[in-house]
Amino acid sequence: MYIEQIYTSCLSEASYYVESEGQALVIDPLRDTDVYLKMAKERGAKIEYILETHFHADFVSGHLELANQTGAAIVYGPNAKTGFEILEKKDGDLITLGKITIKVLHTPGHTMESTCYLLKDEMGNDHCVFTGDTLFVGDVGRPDLFGATMSKEELAGHLYESLNTKIKTLADDVIVYPAHGAGSSCGKSLGKETFSTIGTQKSMNYALQDQTKEQFIKAITEGLNTPPVYFPENARINREGYTLLKELKAEFRAMNVEDIEAEKELGTLILDTRPAAAFTEGFIPESMFIGIDGRFAEWAGSLIPLETPIVLVTEPGKEEESMIRLSRVGFDHILGYLEGGFKVWLDADKGIDMIINVDADELKMDMQFDNKLGIIDVRKPGEFEGGHIQGAENISLVNVEDSISAIPEDHNLYIHCAGGYRSVIAASIMKRHGIHNLRNILGGWSAISAVPDMPIVVPSKNAELN
Repeated sequence: MYIEQIYTSCLSEASYYVESEGQALVIDPLRDTDVYLKMAKERGAKIEYILETHFHADFVSGHLELANQTGAAIVYGPNAKTGFEILEKKDGDLITLGKITIKVLHTPGHTMESTCYLLKDEMGNDHCVFTGDTLFVGDVGRPDLFGATMSKEELAGHLYESLNTKIKTLADDVIVYPAHGAGSSCGKSLGKETFSTIGTQKSMNYALQDQTKEQFIKAITEGLNTPPVYFPENARINREGYTLLKELKAEFRAMNVEDIEAEKELGTLILDTRPAAAFTEGFIPESMFIGIDGRFAEWAGSLIPLETPIVLVTEPGKEEESMIRLSRVGFDHILGYLEGGFKVWLDADKGIDMIINVDADELKMDMQFDNKLGIIDVRKPGEFEGGHIQGAENISLVNVEDSISAIPEDHNLYIHCAGGYRSVIAASIMKRHGIHNLRNILGGWSAISAVPDMPIVVPSKNAELN
């Protein structure tokens, strides 16, 4: 028996490769499937099954890709109605793989088709459970993502029953392998570990404590942030199907400067994925920045409609990676990339734009003398509430586009986030809308909060810290 977790940090997503006696299966694969194919080839195994724990909302699954490449059957639990052929399994059904067995545990709650897979080893003992979004380390799947026909309270009630009858009844030493880790928006506050045990979760996970159904429903439905806007569309794509990556790659082409200019005229989005420091020093006017070195695909899906036609400006060698990572959340209209990167545009003596960077000490000095200075904090409300600059306006990054009309263009604007990634995204959005009198604060809140005598307000304490 062989089990490997494949963890993708930028999406906080875990997929799994399981093998026994030359037979293999993959659980919750990403859309780009090379890692699973390579693993099977190197180990001399054949992928027989693709197990899906539910219709994922935060990424496009590789179920169709992998089935097309291997002929493996796509397995879902009960209630999964799809636009493609699947092998639907009932609660309690067994799947044999070499000398091991997978037991299907239907666990509705996060979604109604949500299913966990209990792996029994060669001796028939319960070894581990792949819990999808039903159970995380320190948390459970939120019940408000698919409530078009059912309220979050109703789904939470189903989740309570699933956890108490299917999960908490497992032995304490059974390993828990969830679909996500810290940073995922599929739960409220996932732990940093990417696996655990049933016993550990029963002792520390708030959702697995002894409580009434009413108490449970209240606990897991309180404090839920608004989910990213692309989640419903990703769930639909995973349910109905999508264009295979090989077809997208065939249409993804190298472009020259003239091609980029023509696409700009057509309204195509120029998306620059270079590091923030490189982008601020110079970029194609009206480009949008989302750096590949951050939570790239997640922010792209949160800020750009999935049907948007896109051309890329990347670091040389990062073109296909940028395209593939965007495809993971459903971007299927990536037309091409600027061959040679931004340097080619610069060498062609075309116009460029820039973003001025300032450090936190300079901001403090300017605050003393500039009565038309405006500070925009693009962190999330919870971060802002934990402490912010006196007089700063909180416009979360996801709301910047919709708040453009309320931003005072005649002010000297200083923008910051926690560390400097989100603020550059926000600055690029504002630049695209014609707001140019702005400065990006290097190091963000981390640098600001370290400046002596910076006027900082902590609302929760209702006090100013000097």
